[in-house]
Order: sequence, then C-alpha cells, then structure tokens
Amino acid sequence: METRRILFHGAAISVTPQGPDLVAADGRRIDEDLAVYLPPVTPSKILCVHLNYESRVAEFGAKLPKAPTYFHKPVSSLLAHRGHVVRPKRCRYLNYEGEIVIVIGATCRNISPSGARERIAGYTIGNDYGLHDFRDTDAGSMLRVKGSDTLCPIGPALVTGWDFRNKRIRTLVNGKLKQDGNTNEMKWDMHYLVSDLSRNITLSPGDIIFSGTPANSRPVEPGDVVTVEVEGLGALTNTIVDGPRAIADDVGAQPSSSEEVESTAFGGDWEFRGIRPPRTPE
Repeated sequence: METRRILFHGAAISVTPQGPDLVAADGRRIDEDLAVYLPPVTPSKILCVHLNYESRVAEFGAKLPKAPTYFHKPVSSLLAHRGHVVRPKRCRYLNYEGEIVIVIGATCRNISPSGARERIAGYTIGNDYGLHDFRDTDAGSMLRVKGSDTLCPIGPALVTGWDFRNKRIRTLVNGKLKQDGNTNEMKWDMHYLVSDLSRNITLSPGDIIFSGTPANSRPVEPGDVVTVEVEGLGALTNTIVDGPRAIADDVGAQPSSSEEVESTAFGGDWEFRGIRPPRTPE
C-alpha cells in the first residue's frame, strides 16, 4: 500500500497511484506528471544514523563503533519529490546520500527491537544531502552540513507492508549509476534503530529516521538530476540548483576546504587515488 501527498488547488491531499494517475479519496484523478508533490509525512523530528552500510565503512577505512551514532536535521530542511536542492554560492561539496527512511506510526519510548515493528507506519526514500563546505566549522554538530534548507528530500510515497530485508538501493546522477547497495549490508536494521533511539527520545507519529547510505557518495553540481531508487519503494528524484549569495558574507563561518572536507566529499581516499577536485575561483 502506498500513499502520496500532493498540493491540489491550494490544499494538501492524500492520493494513491493508479496507472498514469493519482487518485484522491473522493475519486478525483490527477495526472501524475503534473502533480506537485509534498513530503509524504510531516515529522516533528528527523533523526539520522551515521555509518551503517558495510561498503561505506570499507570505503572510509573506518571501524564501526559498538553502537550507532546519530545526528539531527531540522524539519525546515524537508523537501519533496521533484523539488530543487539548493547548493549555496561559494559551496562546492554538496554530496548525495541515497537512503531508506523509517516512518514512525505510533508513539514509542524505550521499546525493544521486537516491539519496534508494530510502531513503524512504513517506509519512504530519502536523500541525506551533505554540504561538506561547512564540515570544518560545525564543531561536530553537522547542523549546516546536513540541516541547511532543502537538504532533506523524502518521498514520493509512504509505503506500508514493506519488508526491508534484502532490498536493493541505488543512486543515479543524470541517469548514471553512482551508488549500488543492499540492505543486507546494514549493521543495524530498522527495528534496532527505532529501539535504540527510543531509549532516550520519545518518537512520535510521523517522525522519520534515515537509516544510512552505501558507498560512493560524491559531490554534485547545479543542473544535475539525482534519483534514488529502492526496490519496492519507488524512486525519489531531485534537481540541483544554484542558491543565492549570502547577504552578509562577513557573518559567521564561511565555506572552506581542507583535507577532511575533501576526504569526506570524495570517499575518504582522494589523496591516494589522484581525484582531488580542481580549485575554482570564489
């Protein structure tokens, strides 16, 4: 079962796909190609796990911690299917990260992994974009790196009754395959993540949890079209666009480049493979 949310005559409505159309509960039909999408849910919290896929861990030559670590995206970063992801002026390291997103269906606090399943409403697709130009200045919080406006597209649908085991997840840029993973790579599955977070944080209906990305997250440029495909969940597509220049260039930390920034943006081993990006004038 899949449910989508779109903007129709100024109102948010829920629809289900039927062939080339999206059908509302009252029978109205909308051409899917013309639909203006909204995020399929309205969370109060957006929680994300760091490393979780084996291929991503190997890419960085890292070791997984004994338990998952997390970060938070503000809800103002939400974006829908077909929305425009903004790369601000003077920034160069905007990376895609195709992910599967858990949607909470019932309030849960301090539950076991075995009790998590009944509290999950379903799943959707997400792209956990990272603006690594601010990695040096966010002091570990990743607030701007991961939480800037438009860096959290999800959709196109909330899918219920979906089994996350042994599912393929791919990211394509301009039709070319960039990420190709399988949920069997995950160290901590969906039920574990919900249980772990609920030990300290009350999860409410609509809250979402990004479950990690496979290897080969790389920077994209304005004009690029990025699609994340997940077996059984569909495809989430967004276009990268240029953002406006900040009004006050002298306020706060500015975009920067360093070995850490470039290493993260290009997979952790750029200096060994000779893929250091060219410098461009600001």
